[in-house]
Amino acid sequence: MTRTVPSTPYSGQKPGTSGLRKKVKVFQQDNYAENFVQAVFDVVERTPGSTLVLGGDGRYHNRTVIQQTIRI
Repeated sequence: MTRTVPSTPYSGQKPGTSGLRKKVKVFQQDNYAENFVQAVFDVVERTPGSTLVLGGDGRYHNRTVIQQTIRI
């Protein structure tokens, strides 16, 4: 099932490693993490038979964003 969630870009949101260096409060904004993840997915080349590895450093909010990413 596909669900479309209307959203708008956030100022300063960049889909690169510098975009990950934000405070947790920033990532907790409505749709912020989802926008970031979707932007990365939009540019990743999909290769048949490839595997996406998802992880983090285990700090606060890590589990939440991983679950959001899996749902996307």
